[in-house]
Amino acid sequence: MNRTYKATGINLKSVPLGEADRLVTILTREHGLLRAVAQGPCKPKSQLGGRVQLFGVNELLLHQGRSLPKITQAHTLKSHSRLSGDLGKLAAGQYLGELVMAMALSEQPQEQLFSLLAEHLHRLEMGLLPVLALLAHGIYHLLAEAGVAPQVHACCLTGEPLIPEWSHPNWRVGFSFTAGGTFSLGALLHQESVPSRIRPVRLSAPQLAGLQYLAAAELPAQLSAGVHSLSEIWPSLERLLRVYAEYHLDTSIRSAALIDSYLPSETFAG
Repeated sequence: MNRTYKATGINLKSVPLGEADRLVTILTREHGLLRAVAQGPCKPKSQLGGRVQLFGVNELLLHQGRSLPKITQAHTLKSHSRLSGDLGKLAAGQYLGELVMAMALSEQPQEQLFSLLAEHLHRLEMGLLPVLALLAHGIYHLLAEAGVAPQVHACCLTGEPLIPEWSHPNWRVGFSFTAGGTFSLGALLHQESVPSRIRPVRLSAPQLAGLQYLAAAELPAQLSAGVHSLSEIWPSLERLLRVYAEYHLDTSIRSAALIDSYLPSETFAG
């Protein structure tokens, strides 16, 4: 890499460095995850003023120092300013940012991951659907990009399709964090030996339907219709995906505490 180079990046984290500087963690299209020094961004005459804000998307000119690159120029493409004005949206954006930091590679292009994060930050900012539905959608897509998304359309024991049975209120399907997704509870009865790792959470028909929606590129504009109500399942699915993501990415999502304070407590067991 040349000592001076360009990149387009999304700010994921910014912490003080010394008296006036900031250390910014950035996901870039061209060079993956990097940490860079922004010198004096809060000073009145600084050319970087406002360029290190959380979720800001900037065209950057960087100069490689002895240990860390320094941001010498930054041109803002998008600020995502409306995320910071809403506690729920801000927490959801930080949550996705933490997942990206756990997934992203350094010194390698991360074009798909960059585009995916940018798209889901935009959807959060627009707020056309409930925050937790948008967050769960983003989590699922990031897990898919990492190659560890849970299987939600078929039984992970038999491969048979799983279809929510709306007409039976007590119908349930199993979900295993370690086995990698959903499975038919009836399939356990036909297993000669049940793997000890299969410790199922039980999900209702609306919860399974919600998970299956998350696998699609777009969420439906209407998340509830008659008895097929999906309006109440998003807190439980966020918690389900949280445990799953922490297990498979071997990380702890600290921003999830903000989600917990933003919303009433709810378990994911059906």
